[in-house]
Amino acid sequence: MVPWRATEEGFVTPEVLAWYGRFAEGRPGAIVVEATGIRDVPSGPLLRVGHDRFVPGLRELVETVRERSGGHTKLFIQLIDFLRIRRRPAKQRFLQQFLPITDAHREAVGAQDEFTVRAALLAMTDESLAAVLSPREREALTHGDRERVTDVHLPHVAELPAALPPLFSDAAARAQAAGFDGVELHYAHAYTMASFLSRRNTREDGYGGAPEHRVRLPLEVYSSVRERAGPGYAVGCRFLSHEIIDGGSDVTDAAYFARRFSEAGMDFLSLSRGGKFEDALPPKEGWSAYPYTGPSGYECMPTVFSDANGPFGRNVEAAGQIRRSVRDAGFDTPIIVAGGIASFAQAEAVLQAGHADIVGAARQSIADPDWFAKVLEGQGSQVRRCKFTNYCEALDQKHKQVTCQLWDRKELDAPDVMLSHDGRRRLVAPRRTS
Repeated sequence: MVPWRATEEGFVTPEVLAWYGRFAEGRPGAIVVEATGIRDVPSGPLLRVGHDRFVPGLRELVETVRERSGGHTKLFIQLIDFLRIRRRPAKQRFLQQFLPITDAHREAVGAQDEFTVRAALLAMTDESLAAVLSPREREALTHGDRERVTDVHLPHVAELPAALPPLFSDAAARAQAAGFDGVELHYAHAYTMASFLSRRNTREDGYGGAPEHRVRLPLEVYSSVRERAGPGYAVGCRFLSHEIIDGGSDVTDAAYFARRFSEAGMDFLSLSRGGKFEDALPPKEGWSAYPYTGPSGYECMPTVFSDANGPFGRNVEAAGQIRRSVRDAGFDTPIIVAGGIASFAQAEAVLQAGHADIVGAARQSIADPDWFAKVLEGQGSQVRRCKFTNYCEALDQKHKQVTCQLWDRKELDAPDVMLSHDGRRRLVAPRRTS
């Protein structure tokens, strides 16, 4: 998740340095820095790498992690592209201003004049209006308008296959210049590259439809990045083991993609799950849709309020299937699994069973940035285990600085404690006392 600590212009801040520096003190094997935008466009307080002016701050981030981990922790940065999504509009404004009036609307209300048509639509009950609007129009009203990779009538969407490889490779070159040990290409969840991989991608220009066409652009992006970064630089991707949406990709697709990525030479494959816009709950008016609120979002970040399977390791079985497919094809590409893994015993069991080669943990690491060091020192009983209430995820959803309920109200008056914008929460976990 995004911790919401960058500036509105996407620059590294002291809060960003403190956040990742605190993780580094626990000496994990690697840290993957949050999804970082590859375009030089405003995107709120999200890190960006779409221009050379961002490199000095990112270099300081690398140096901070090196210093705080004693040179132990490798540092990667996740590179992401996303299409436009608008906030949910008020019904009256949508019908009077945003909705393009079509012949279907005119026929439904029996009028031709645009003003009369809009007035008639506004007077309808919600049920009657839903019957008149198209599925995309209903979504624009209840969730906010969202671009798709299949909107090829839009020139900038049609041109994505030409535009994205150099954008990603330029971003990777900046990450390399900043000193990162590698990059993770974000091909997961609700964003541009994941949408190309999805079964819902029906583009007819050779970049949609059959699996071999859907994987084409992700492979071209990787090829461009690899050519720019060179053979010795670590480049991998994060993608979905299963989309968990109607008509979406499943583990069979993911296994095929994994084999193709391995064949192309990716250095690692990191697997997530779900987290899609297609089944997201309607946001409040004035808010943007959040892709982790529906069933697919639950699978991505399961909570303690769960079904009979519980919140733990729901992505592990699929990761094992994908890993076996990669191995059977003759590739030894490391497979990373994440999702509801919160203890040494659980992580070790995943590795021993051959489901993955590396285990990732975000929420558990937020709960206790020192849990790696504690386990190595034989102090596993001292690990502060994540409760999986998704307190942190709820803050992310509201675009608030992410913290953990297990520590964010402790020692608020201690020297040099960074506080949240409202002054009520500390921004990094207290340091170990033993």
